[in-house]
Amino acid sequence: MSEDIFYYNEFSAYLRSIFGCKVQKITLDGGFTCPNRDGKVGRGGCTYCNNQTFNPAYCHKHLPVGQQMREGIAFFAHKYPSMRYLAYFQAYTNTYDSLLNLQHRYEEALKVDGCVGLVIGTRPDCMPDELLDYLAELQKRTFVLVEYGIESVNDATLKRINRGHDYACAVETVERTAARGIPVGAHIILGLPCEGRDEIMRQATELSKLPLTTLKLHQLQIIRGTRMAQEYEQLPADFSLFAMDDYIETVIDYVERLRPDIVLERFASQSPKELLVAPDWGIKNYELVEKIKHRMRERNTWQGKLYK
Repeated sequence: MSEDIFYYNEFSAYLRSIFGCKVQKITLDGGFTCPNRDGKVGRGGCTYCNNQTFNPAYCHKHLPVGQQMREGIAFFAHKYPSMRYLAYFQAYTNTYDSLLNLQHRYEEALKVDGCVGLVIGTRPDCMPDELLDYLAELQKRTFVLVEYGIESVNDATLKRINRGHDYACAVETVERTAARGIPVGAHIILGLPCEGRDEIMRQATELSKLPLTTLKLHQLQIIRGTRMAQEYEQLPADFSLFAMDDYIETVIDYVERLRPDIVLERFASQSPKELLVAPDWGIKNYELVEKIKHRMRERNTWQGKLYK
């Protein structure tokens, strides 16, 4: 395959097709919590989750959203003066508050010069219709992408990791959101306990049935300070963490089965070294992406090659 052959739908190209320029997400902490932390659906949060892995140095929840946005832009602006920015509400559940409080935080970010839209990370069990009504109206004047943490299509796995919702909830919410004309993203973790290759490949087929615009893939990482880290220490045989080369092959097999129009935002997560227990591959995300592209070229393959 030559270099100009299609491998997969890249997120950067998707944003450039909308905005006509380079666009950078600025991670924000709106000071929210989660319903499986405060007792509404559970306690303790997801077993794999430590939100310290999400927030860059400029992101502090005690600062107003607008200030976080401005400091984030200052962090990147010297590299690309003409770049535009998306306010990325990432940590915890960014639709879990009153509609008034949510509107205030979203609008505060949008008022910052250079901000061209919102990316909102949330759970599928935290999207009331009144908020969807507001986001559908907001979508008419700015870019809005809602990302749902789906993590797995297997209900037994979702229960094991204490998600507090089932896959049917994710399906219903993704369809309800897309029906409003709002682009929908999904987040998936590959290699969760008890999910082998067959289950992972089935997941690609199931997700392709949903009206998704974007998809994030992450390898399972064991993070200090999580319940999963304790489980890993006590029962390491329950976990089959990916070696890097095995992960590359798995990701390519997965991407071959995905619907060809889904935009792939990322293939892996890179947690702070001081928080990471395993696996430590010792490379940056962009280096992994290049390895995936190189291997796709060697395998003469592309996104959707095996999609049915």
